[in-house]
Amino acid sequence: MHRTGTEVRSPDELLNSALDAHLARVGTWQNDDMRRISAWAAILGGPTLIDGIYGMNFAHMPELEWRSGYPLTLTVMATVAGLLHRIFRRDGWL
Repeated sequence: MHRTGTEVRSPDELLNSALDAHLARVGTWQNDDMRRISAWAAILGGPTLIDGIYGMNFAHMPELEWRSGYPLTLTVMATVAGLLHRIFRRDGWL
């Protein structure tokens, strides 16, 4: 009787271990996906912040009078996005 109970429990424990391992892998995949999504959100957030400030149409922004103000702003936005992309790529988030 004791041997039969052990023989029945052994496959059950094996299945539970396999299920736990699978759920751990799924959790790891989800964490990787969330990390990538967060990295892309941060990359897009920097230029969006700069764009939002300029979209408020302030009257007293010295850059608005500069001949190279608009290209400089676009360059800063691209630089911020590029640096964030490089950092996230180096750290393994992308």
